[in-house]
Amino acid sequence: MVIPSLKLKSGYDMPVLGLGTWQLTGEQCEKAVRWALEMGYPHIDTSDDYDNEERIGRALKGFDRSKIFITSKVDDSRLHRQDLIDSCRGSLDRLGTEYLDLYLIHRPNPTVAIEESMEGMKELVDRKLIRSVGVSNFSVSGTREAMDAAELPVCVNQIKIHPYHYPSETIQDCRDSGVVVTAYSPLDTGNIVNDDLLTEIGGHYGKSAAQVSLRWLLERGLIVIPKASSRDHLSEDIDVLGWNLSDEDSNRIAESGKRILRG
Repeated sequence: MVIPSLKLKSGYDMPVLGLGTWQLTGEQCEKAVRWALEMGYPHIDTSDDYDNEERIGRALKGFDRSKIFITSKVDDSRLHRQDLIDSCRGSLDRLGTEYLDLYLIHRPNPTVAIEESMEGMKELVDRKLIRSVGVSNFSVSGTREAMDAAELPVCVNQIKIHPYHYPSETIQDCRDSGVVVTAYSPLDTGNIVNDDLLTEIGGHYGKSAAQVSLRWLLERGLIVIPKASSRDHLSEDIDVLGWNLSDEDSNRIAESGKRILRG
């Protein structure tokens, strides 16, 4: 199965589907990553504060690194230039790789000038330790500040998105700026899997509520990184390609989300 990609401003391609690994640790994490890679997942997302990079590194052994897109993040407590560079090197060592495809500032830290953090990012790119730069959990204004401060393109903003938490202003502003948006927690940490509306709509296609959620987000031009730890859930999450939601069903999901946001 070929997973489509989106072109980043850096010129590199980023697969639209990946495995999120937040709260996956130890042997469970290693097994899940290896199963995902065996199934054809081309994209693994982690962070230096997930306590799982070493296990992911073990799972990566034996696979063609050039065909795997690896994202990691630097914690907001390590955003001074040298701290950021050292943190990246630590992630590379634990993952057993010579470079990261994407490195993100995990969340903003108002006590560290974004200009200093972006200097560190540029140094990492210049040293070919990372290929693309981005942010995570940044607001519209924060993303624009990062873009203004950087001497290289800010390619991605990773934020929490699912059908009932859809920050349209941030998404649209990123899109207008050429910043690709990655949706983390696209299944609302599992809360969506039994949703009545998504389950009903899934019945039209022989799909689950989780698959409908992921499909809906993909059709909005987002990258999704659902977390899964079992073979069954990994297989289910990757089976979101090759079919489309009808306009009617897509609009029903959007309207339901708006009603929930209005409270």
